Amino acid sequence: MSINQLTSFRQELHQSPEIAGEEEKTASKILSFISKLNPDEIIENLGGSGLAFIFKGKYPGPRTLFRAELDALPIQETGNPSYKSTVDGKAHLCGHDGHMTIICGLGEKIAEKRPEKGEVILLFQPAEETGEGARRIMDDPSYEKIKPDFAFALHNLPGFPLHQIVIRKGTFAAGSTGMTIRLTGKTSHAAHPDAGINPAFAIAQLIQTLPKFPDQLNGFALVTVIHSEIGSLAFGTSAGKGSLSLTIRAFDQEELDSLLEKIEKEVERVATHEGLKFEISYLEAFAVSKNDSNAAEIAETAVEDLGMDISQKAEPFRWSEDFGLFSQTCPSYLFGLGSGEKCPQLHEPTYDFPDELIETGVKVFEKIARKINS
Repeated sequence: MSINQLTSFRQELHQSPEIAGEEEKTASKILSFISKLNPDEIIENLGGSGLAFIFKGKYPGPRTLFRAELDALPIQETGNPSYKSTVDGKAHLCGHDGHMTIICGLGEKIAEKRPEKGEVILLFQPAEETGEGARRIMDDPSYEKIKPDFAFALHNLPGFPLHQIVIRKGTFAAGSTGMTIRLTGKTSHAAHPDAGINPAFAIAQLIQTLPKFPDQLNGFALVTVIHSEIGSLAFGTSAGKGSLSLTIRAFDQEELDSLLEKIEKEVERVATHEGLKFEISYLEAFAVSKNDSNAAEIAETAVEDLGMDISQKAEPFRWSEDFGLFSQTCPSYLFGLGSGEKCPQLHEPTYDFPDELIETGVKVFEKIARKINS
């Protein structure tokens, strides 16, 4: 396909977004596109609606994986491109339509000139936005067929010059975890609160103390209170249950895990002291995205060879990416692709992936693949 045809394909994906857990039609479009390139093996229904395409070389060598995301966001698009989302309340407002198209363009290049050694894997992952997809992929028995020696991914970055490559060794993006604490006491009449056990005091204490826990760590960490609920709007009743939800993030995986452990112990201490039962649940867990030094050398040399504009990021990004789980299990590299200084930010209802980036992304990924598998 020409770049114009790839652009049309990206816009087709943009028109028909599917959110995490619902990506079957999107996967079908990807399957139709890449199956025509005659990969050596196709794995369907990987971790749900995920897909992997294997291109094998003539000789033994490294297995190199390139990942894109299938899912869109449950947000109404308010921009007005000619290819605007046709699905009410859902839109590709993070650029995953563009990321998928870049990997499809890479597939064309790999099919034209097969790898000489090893394997090139094109992975299309479901449920990135919820932090569930990478784990589902790795828990799938078929993952052994694609378990990589190197893994690469990119993410478009509004606020950076168009086509600029944003790089960083070590941590590229924070890990984060959503935590909900449910506390159960005893409901009583509001005139006799002493006859019940109200969780309000425990929740008030946790709201004040937990955000200060990162101060105990050496590196960056953050505890953000995002939601709290106590009892119900019944003025004659003293609450007997409540909940507190937090987002916990850090730049180091060990410090993130340590912070979660400290919070759990504090919840147990406070709940016990107040005579409350407690339950802790986790949602949207993202591992720290950490760039391996060897993978970084390969990718950054590729970008330099292409003569591209490079920006070295001084600090990691505070947002999280599900690719982090790959980086915790194999040599991996995540980099940014500038989508324009005036481009709307990710997840904004007017965001739209710049089609000019398709060719740039394909060039970088192909250069990396040739360096490893040629």
